Amino acid sequence: YLGVLVKDLITKDVTEPYRMFTRRAEYRRQLREDNADMRLTEAGRRLGLVDDARWDAFCRKRDAVSRETERLKSTWVSPRNLSAAESQRVLGKAIEHEHNLFDLLRRPDVGYDALMSMGDSRFAPRGVDGEGAPESVSRETLGELYGPVIEQVEIAAKYSGYIDRQRDEVERAAYYENLKLPPDLDYLQIHALSIEVRQKLQKHRPETLGQAGRISGVTPAAISLLLIHLKKGGFKGFAANAPRPQAEAA
Repeated sequence: YLGVLVKDLITKDVTEPYRMFTRRAEYRRQLREDNADMRLTEAGRRLGLVDDARWDAFCRKRDAVSRETERLKSTWVSPRNLSAAESQRVLGKAIEHEHNLFDLLRRPDVGYDALMSMGDSRFAPRGVDGEGAPESVSRETLGELYGPVIEQVEIAAKYSGYIDRQRDEVERAAYYENLKLPPDLDYLQIHALSIEVRQKLQKHRPETLGQAGRISGVTPAAISLLLIHLKKGGFKGFAANAPRPQAEAA
């Protein structure tokens, strides 16, 4: 959040003492403590701030997270290869149809270690025989990186829906950054916005949505409400041309 503070002080017209709130940060689901190394280590390496030992450890963690995530997504269980008793023990109830392990890990009460104990974890990825199946990550191969890798895999699974939706929001934000706002828009009549935000928008009359978002006091939530108003009002360029999430496009 220090980065958010610096960005706001530089790009926004801050005229009062500045207080840093987490809500000021865009896309908070991706600005997490657990994934700070995944987001910033590569940039630090390019700037010469990450030594070889730290870089090697990061690469091992990143690659292990990627491999294990793909293994879970490609490994399927069904009532044919998982007994009802074993399913009840780990999942709380018997499964009725086929699931991959990544989707099962998304369930609130299912942890990685419990999932790996299910059926002694003898399931092979689809299209791979048991002998050639990739092994799951282990403490023996990863050492002290095992815990952080498993934590990252679990978080990616349990919050994947929210993270994917926020990724769609990022794509929309990039699309709307240079989208021109109606020049005759009366911001004072947008009652979903706070009085402060309405007054600031009415005073500054931003030309684009990106400019509106850089006005001091106009939060990402306010921009979202402004977008909703523009879409419902049928303003040209907002209702028909809005980008669709990847899931909808597929």
